[in-house]
Amino acid sequence: MIDPVRPVTLVDIEAARERIAGTVLRTPLVRLDLGPDGPDIRLKLENLQPTNSYKIRGAANAVGRLSEAERARGVWTVSAGNAGQGVAYAARAAGLPCTVVAIETAPQTKLDRMAALGARIVPVPYEVAWQAVTDHEYEGVEGRFIHPFDNHDFIAGHATMGLEILEDAPDSGVVICAIGGGGLISGVGSAIKALRPEIRLYGAEPETAAPYALSRREGGPRRFPGWQASFVDGAGGQSVTERMWERMLPLVDGAIVVTLDQTRHAMRLLAEKARVIAEGAGALSLAAALTGEAGEGPIVCVVSGGNIDLAKFASLIAD
Repeated sequence: MIDPVRPVTLVDIEAARERIAGTVLRTPLVRLDLGPDGPDIRLKLENLQPTNSYKIRGAANAVGRLSEAERARGVWTVSAGNAGQGVAYAARAAGLPCTVVAIETAPQTKLDRMAALGARIVPVPYEVAWQAVTDHEYEGVEGRFIHPFDNHDFIAGHATMGLEILEDAPDSGVVICAIGGGGLISGVGSAIKALRPEIRLYGAEPETAAPYALSRREGGPRRFPGWQASFVDGAGGQSVTERMWERMLPLVDGAIVVTLDQTRHAMRLLAEKARVIAEGAGALSLAAALTGEAGEGPIVCVVSGGNIDLAKFASLIAD
């Protein structure tokens, strides 16, 4: 039985913050210096988490909420890498077995890290993984399923980031998050809109996989035609689910679609100006901010992750 969608409240978020405090870092929020004539952009550096991704916030909260009976059965999730690492890390800390049904085209770096954290890896094609996400089950895998984005406790964990943003950058005018499944922006938005509803919240997607922007244009959840895999593997899904559309609708003010070249440029800029290594999805928010479509800000860009093979990173940002 899948729980109905319900709002993530401040009570949920504050409880999550206390629950995950021993596992998750309060990441820094730093200004990106683009010169006197550049936009006012601040970076929320979730790439500095123990798993180099924000997903550990939701995973730690979801694992921390398990009952004793559920803990005895262990946990499993579906992931292209970052959610799997987050769940595996939280499960290992709690002494629980973990299985990850992993998209077989995920970067080897991410697969290796999940395995190093003690997860059993079950590689499957993208379509099979998406079906497991939809069905909340996969034959031969046991334990409590922790959905990689459509999970109330997962989203409440991500929402703790929103509290930190408001505390560290109270003058924020805009916050931008990458959109994959929608869990990140639903969490951050739940905190921000509860406390500062005037702050605008935008989602960023790559041009090769932008179902949320399409869904906004057409007024409901849609599948993205012509979806293409790219180096932006941590964001840009094939479709928006009905449940995540319901979660995002009252929170998100707009969507910004960026090109792969704009994303590569943002990755390079983060490295040159801030010495930050961001994976493709982690740089989407900055790429979106630099389009000017979100306004002048001040803009907080969530650098959602930095899990990328260094050789691939170097090749992507090379001239």
